[in-house]
Order: sequence, then structure tokens, then C-alpha cells
Amino acid sequence: MTGVDTTTAGHAALMDATYRHQRLIYDATRRYFLLGRDEMIAALHPPPRARILEIACGTGRNLDRIGRRWPDARLFGLDISDQMLRSARRKLGPRAMLAQGDATGFDAERLFGTQGFDRIVISYALSMIPDWRAALLQAARHLAHGGELHLVDFGGQTGLPHWMGAGLRGWIGRFHVSPRPDLDRALAETAAAIGGSSALRPMFRDYAVCGWVKRPAG
Repeated sequence: MTGVDTTTAGHAALMDATYRHQRLIYDATRRYFLLGRDEMIAALHPPPRARILEIACGTGRNLDRIGRRWPDARLFGLDISDQMLRSARRKLGPRAMLAQGDATGFDAERLFGTQGFDRIVISYALSMIPDWRAALLQAARHLAHGGELHLVDFGGQTGLPHWMGAGLRGWIGRFHVSPRPDLDRALAETAAAIGGSSALRPMFRDYAVCGWVKRPAG
């Protein structure tokens, strides 16, 4: 992301500019290549009345699916883009508490009135966050005891034909997206920081990867 302003205000402005119009067609168009999101949601298995936070919640598509699958869950969403939050508020209404904030440094108590979450999800966002390692650690620190961080994002496309992988990377690069090849190590380091465990696995011939970080119960 050379040449991109990576300050909070700069990144917020970049995301607003990127999605000011794209948000209107985002869900309809991204369903064909943001693979693995529903598999991530199915793996959550939250406890009753779980507090579930999505970091970089975008249009609210995932929170909507989570809420329909687990109606008793308490839903929270954070996004740096006010434009995306407009769509999320329209989709979710009073079913979720939404706030604008930076994934690398947000105050959950101030924004949501709670510090710990039973489940946190990050979907196709680490590849867009400049300081994505800081975002991972910030998310893990907000896990309640026994909580889990679940994520899905672009993989290295090692199982795809070279031309297909190169074409995909070129296209997503237009939206300031860059796959994180050392995500496995970053997850392990994040888990170690909270005394937890982690795992990462490829999906769809390494088109995507899904993983988790778990905090011990106590």
C-alpha cells in the first residue's frame, strides 16, 4: 500500500472514498469472490446470549447472518468508514450496536459499554488494514475469557493456476487489498500474547484462509 496515508484519519478517508458508491452494490457483487464467510459464521458456535463483535463490519452482511442464525446473540459492529456504516445501519436497524472506529485502537467500553466479547469476527479486512498485526492484537485483547476470534481472508492462491492468482491479486489491489502471507505466524504470536491458541487453514485451493484465536476460559 505504498503511497497510501496510513493514519487513522487518512485511512478512514480512503475507505470512504473507495466505498462511497461501491457500498450500494457491495453485497450483490462480493458474494461471488468473498468465499468462506458463511463457513466462518457456522463455526462460531457462540454461547447463549453471546456478545459478538465484528471488526470492519462493512455493510452489516455478516452480522445480519449471525443474528438470524443465533437470534439471542447481542451484536456489535465497528468500522472505520462512515459510508459503510450507513449501509449497515439501514440493514440492521436496532438489532446491532454500531460505531465508527479504528480496528487498531478502539475503546469498546466507550463505544459499546462492554470490554469483553464472546466472539469477534474479522472478514476480509486484515488484507485492507495497514497495521493489520495491531488490529489482530487489539481484537484478541477484547476477547472475554473463553472467547474466540474468527477470521477469513484471501489466501496465497498457491493452489490456483498462476494466471488466475495473478489476475485476482491485480484486481483486488485496485481496492487497496493485499493478502497477508505471514498470517499464520501473526496468529500464533497474537495467541501467545493472551496465553491462548490459534490455527489457520486454507480453503478452496488456498483462494482463502480461515483461522481462529482462542482465549483460555480462566
